[in-house]
Amino acid sequence: MTSQRYGRIVNMGSVVGVMGNAGQSNYSASKAGLIGFTKSIAKEYGGKNILCNYVAPGFVQTPMTDVLSDEVKQEYLKNIPLKRAATSEDIANVVTFFCSEDASYLTGQVIHIDGGMVM
Repeated sequence: MTSQRYGRIVNMGSVVGVMGNAGQSNYSASKAGLIGFTKSIAKEYGGKNILCNYVAPGFVQTPMTDVLSDEVKQEYLKNIPLKRAATSEDIANVVTFFCSEDASYLTGQVIHIDGGMVM
């Protein structure tokens, strides 16, 4: 990327890196660390036209979350203004945007894909 003077880095994390979560201090710390890493890389390589951004999904419907009880899922949805989980397409759309020329003036940003859960 440096020799081409062009690049797009999209780090994947979680809203837990921003808001924390009881019982997940190690996970939260690692995601928060990625935010700091993203911002540092954005500053270090911005002059070489290498952009670095962070995608922070909230509750996402996946095979892993499909096994949760309906009660647990409803508890998550109570805190999401859009009242639904994200889909993998929701996440992919933001990653695609960050990699596009439409995002050519965005670097060091954290985008929460969480239906409004963290605001």
